[in-house]
Amino acid sequence: MPLAWLGVVPFFAYALLFLFFPAGQVLVGAFKGAHGSFTLANVHDLVRVHQFRNAYKASIEISLVTALLGAVFGLLIAYAAIREGTPRWIRSAFTTFSGVAANFGGIPLAFAFIATLGTIGIVTQFLANQLHYNLYQHGFSLFTKTGVEIVYLYFQIPLMLLVIAPAIDGLRREWSEASSNLGASRLQYWRYIGIPILLPSILGAVILLFGNAFAAYATAYGLTSSGLGLVPILIGSDLSGNVLSNPHEGQALAFGMFVVLGLMMLFYVPLQRRASRWAR
Repeated sequence: MPLAWLGVVPFFAYALLFLFFPAGQVLVGAFKGAHGSFTLANVHDLVRVHQFRNAYKASIEISLVTALLGAVFGLLIAYAAIREGTPRWIRSAFTTFSGVAANFGGIPLAFAFIATLGTIGIVTQFLANQLHYNLYQHGFSLFTKTGVEIVYLYFQIPLMLLVIAPAIDGLRREWSEASSNLGASRLQYWRYIGIPILLPSILGAVILLFGNAFAAYATAYGLTSSGLGLVPILIGSDLSGNVLSNPHEGQALAFGMFVVLGLMMLFYVPLQRRASRWAR
């Protein structure tokens, strides 16, 4: 029996070194001062400093918007690609692309959007100038919060597709046929059977998408540099010491991210328990 546990030793060692140990360093460092003494000043600054409050507000808004939109569009695309009657090559194509797109981020993704929309924007602005319309005042900018949300959807929607696909596969054909034989419409089937069964998986996927966007750093930095104050960007500035090195302030900001994700889980757990009754 002891030998059977040897196979999981690398996993626990990996989790300890790259998950629990860094998280412990963040939790301890958030309550340390410049000279290593215990202090609540760093955590208090998260509420007191206007810049930090705005950073959390912007990060939470971007994460919520991209998580909800990514969940909706990802669910619809996944069902369209997986449902009965769809050619198998379409599912393979969507799954392959989603596996690549869900992991394609950072500077390359930011540059791809800048190059693509930048070229389109030059042509559009030229045409708009002929109508004496200023796009810079009334149009769309990629380097704003809305622009970051659109870029994030590039990897949020494929991630949702990958996560929700197994749950859609779990919907049995017999349930749809039984509801149809009993006189239920397609809308009634999804309202009373399909959505309630998928709801636990959908809620879990939304939490995953929220955390994925909330912790994203390189993509937003590549688009806006320090122009958009997001929590990961502020943490990177504190730890890199571009202006003033303050690692404990960065650790306090990371501690605040733990708190936000913890609050999300407090909302998720009771909703998941209630929704999981349908799966029993």
